[in-house]
Amino acid sequence: MVTLHDGPVGHPGTRGRREVAGMSVIDNAVYVDGRRAAAPASVDGALEELHRCRSDHTGDGDGSTAPYSFCWIGMLRPDVEEIEELAKEFDLHSLAVEDTVNAHQRPKMERYGDTEFVVLRPARYVDRDEVVQIGEVHLFLGPDFVLTVRHAVEPDLGEVRERLERDPELLAHGPMAVLYAVLDRVVDDYIPVLDGLQDDIDEIEEQVFRGDPHVSRRIYQLTREVIAFQRAVEPLQEIFLELRGRFAKSGPSPDVELRRAMRDVIDHATRVRERVEGFRDLLGNILTVNATLVAQRQNDEMTRLTEAGFQQNEQMKKVSSWAAILFAPSLIAGVYGMNFDYMPELHWMFGYPMAFGLMVLLAVGLFAMFKFNDWL
Repeated sequence: MVTLHDGPVGHPGTRGRREVAGMSVIDNAVYVDGRRAAAPASVDGALEELHRCRSDHTGDGDGSTAPYSFCWIGMLRPDVEEIEELAKEFDLHSLAVEDTVNAHQRPKMERYGDTEFVVLRPARYVDRDEVVQIGEVHLFLGPDFVLTVRHAVEPDLGEVRERLERDPELLAHGPMAVLYAVLDRVVDDYIPVLDGLQDDIDEIEEQVFRGDPHVSRRIYQLTREVIAFQRAVEPLQEIFLELRGRFAKSGPSPDVELRRAMRDVIDHATRVRERVEGFRDLLGNILTVNATLVAQRQNDEMTRLTEAGFQQNEQMKKVSSWAAILFAPSLIAGVYGMNFDYMPELHWMFGYPMAFGLMVLLAVGLFAMFKFNDWL
């Protein structure tokens, strides 16, 4: 069964959930040149701090460039009112807001004005239940802000944030660096899912050749999980194609390092997609092989039953033949054993030899006939 992953907050690496101005905000920070400059207590505070950073770092007319600053607000399961409040603060498009409110969207990347809207579907494999739990992450990427909205605990974006903060040079590229890091985390989390599916497929192959009668149901259920996982992975290709065309338009121009890092994520995602396609084809082949083996076992059983029936028929013919052979002498003996007064053969000198000879003649004749017809 494919489920939207849910679970307790407080995984290792998170900063812990905190309420910011009554909102479901996990973390709220303003970054200047890739370094955390402030952690405002509200969304309004983040915007004010962002404006102050711009004012404080404005060039002095000597040709210096103001450091790049942006805010990153991470939220977990916000309600409709919270999302609508963010939409007003950051002038988010109504269609993107509607998708975030409704959730259960397919992975995609859309541009509304100068804001990128990205939907990703992270995944986790529960080996005990053999299910792929699919989560959902929405990202709003503006020139100077990033909003991450999670509808499930996984993936832990707190770890992603900490990783970026340890690499200020990368984080200095702004929202595009955040998008890269989140994509990288989502794609990396696909690897354990692939490994779990591979282990189960190996077990299924053993069950098939072992003749497990319940393996067909397991093949069908695992195929459903692979298809659901494929729906989360396949659209990433469209996102990366879209990203290549817009990469240099969001935030400051990314350098070679960020481009190279993004290409690495694209390569990983391509390998994941190929493995998922291979799993689906392999499960289809396994199902075909299993059906063939089941049909073969049924044919073998039918052959065995047919042979057993043939042997029983042969035995019945032998029993019937001997019964007929014994019946003929018994009939003659019964006739002459009726003790009637007027039975000429009883007082005839050759009566007994005649009766005995007739018994032998009939028995030998019947035996010869049954032997000729291969009943004996």
